[in-house]
Amino acid sequence: MAKRGGFPGGGMPGNMTNLMKQAQRMQRQMEEQAKELETREFTATAGGGVVEVTVSGKREVLKVKLAEEVVDPDDVETLEDLVVAAVNEALRKVEEESGAAMSKLAGGLGGMPGMF
Repeated sequence: MAKRGGFPGGGMPGNMTNLMKQAQRMQRQMEEQAKELETREFTATAGGGVVEVTVSGKREVLKVKLAEEVVDPDDVETLEDLVVAAVNEALRKVEEESGAAMSKLAGGLGGMPGMF
C-alpha cells in the first residue's frame, strides 16, 4: 500500500540536496563573473570616432577622448549629444556582456525542475 503525503520512493530529499548544491555553485560562479566583469573596460565611439568613451564594468566613466575638430565653441550641443551617445553605447556594451554571462550560467539550470 502506498504511503500518503510523502515523497514517492523517498527521491525528493536527495534531489533537493543536489539542487541546493547546484544553486550554491551557481551563486559562486555568478559572483566570480561579476568580479571579472568589474575589472574589464568597454569603449564606444560616436560621430564616426570623434568622441570615444571608456567605462568600467562597474559602470563608471574612465576616459573621454575628443578629436580636436569636434570641439567647436559655436556648437556645444553637438558635442554634448556625441558624448551622451558614446557613454550610452559603452554602458549598453557592459549590460550586453553582463547579460550574456548570466545567460550562460542560467543554461546550467536546464536540469532544475521549475527553473527557467
